[in-house]
Amino acid sequence: MGKIGKVLSFWLIAAFVFLAMGKGALAMDHAVQKLTKEGVGSYLADAKGMTLYWFMKDSPGKSACAGPCVEKWPIYFRETVKAGEGLSDGDFGTITREDGKKQSTFRGYPLYYWAGDKAKGDTSGQGVNKVWYVIDPAAFPPKM
Repeated sequence: MGKIGKVLSFWLIAAFVFLAMGKGALAMDHAVQKLTKEGVGSYLADAKGMTLYWFMKDSPGKSACAGPCVEKWPIYFRETVKAGEGLSDGDFGTITREDGKKQSTFRGYPLYYWAGDKAKGDTSGQGVNKVWYVIDPAAFPPKM
């Protein structure tokens, strides 16, 4: 094998490894897990441990958070959500918002992050304006 063949082989192998690793990381990025925190209880978080929230003004399949609201409460979207331990893949879905963007749902309700959460395990969005809450999968959706 000549010098060009060796270089080409090296880059093909490197590309394969990169793509294989990227696919694994991407798959993990789509996992939703159930975490527990004193004072909050069980709640949903993304693969990085960032808390997911729901908005009481939403209804199944429809988001009521738009415009400036989405700046404070960024939407959570993954093409496919992998349910973590104790959760079911069937609990997750996707809606198309009025602004045309896609948003992941849990049992039909849109999922959000809170801009105030900065690190894994932060739950500072819990109870904001008495309409934003973490999601306890054992008691969701709550009876209102």
